[in-house]
Amino acid sequence: MRNINRCLVIAPHPDDETLGCGGTILKLKAQGVAVHWLIVTTIEGVSGFSQERVPARAREIAAVREAYGFDGVHHCSLPAAALDTISKGELVGAIGNTVKSVNPGSLYIPYRNDVHSDHTAVFDAAVSAAKTFRSPSVRAIYAYETLSETDFCLRPGDSGFRPNLYENITGYLDKKIDIMSLFEGEMGKFPFPRSEECLRALATLRGAQANCLAAEAFMTLKEIR
Repeated sequence: MRNINRCLVIAPHPDDETLGCGGTILKLKAQGVAVHWLIVTTIEGVSGFSQERVPARAREIAAVREAYGFDGVHHCSLPAAALDTISKGELVGAIGNTVKSVNPGSLYIPYRNDVHSDHTAVFDAAVSAAKTFRSPSVRAIYAYETLSETDFCLRPGDSGFRPNLYENITGYLDKKIDIMSLFEGEMGKFPFPRSEECLRALATLRGAQANCLAAEAFMTLKEIR
């Protein structure tokens, strides 16, 4: 993977970045790359979440930010599980403002055909916001896979997540799992897909495909050299 000196990881919800590319984030930081985190949604004011859950989520985000050492954390503060009710123009504008502010060389975004509609909306808006004439700094875009979302899509005609880029995270997998455990409300016991066993299993599978002990996989959507 090219060592572009600033990247932006776009997460529809906090924890998507860790599931999809937590090891890669740690590796990039170790290489001296400035890594920014954009969280698109919020649970504040969203039905189905208790008043206690909102400050707990804020504490989780703060702990995760510190654990990664992100160079910046950005928020669109749009309602979780409701991005399909937001106009595409508004979503493109919200994501685009952060892209312009961060001026990243690369983007990491969710896979378009994830089962969660928020992921689809974020993918479409991010790709639109990163058009070369709008965001000339963006030289590469990679789609990451998300346990419990990418592997649960049943859309007819979807060819599935087909990675063509692998990042060796052998030295970073344990810390990735430690960071994921900071999202106390998102982890569960095996065979729940967001469990330590499943995170390790996917990393092992991707590692076997890349001839290493553990890897994260991506689909390269664009690279300008």
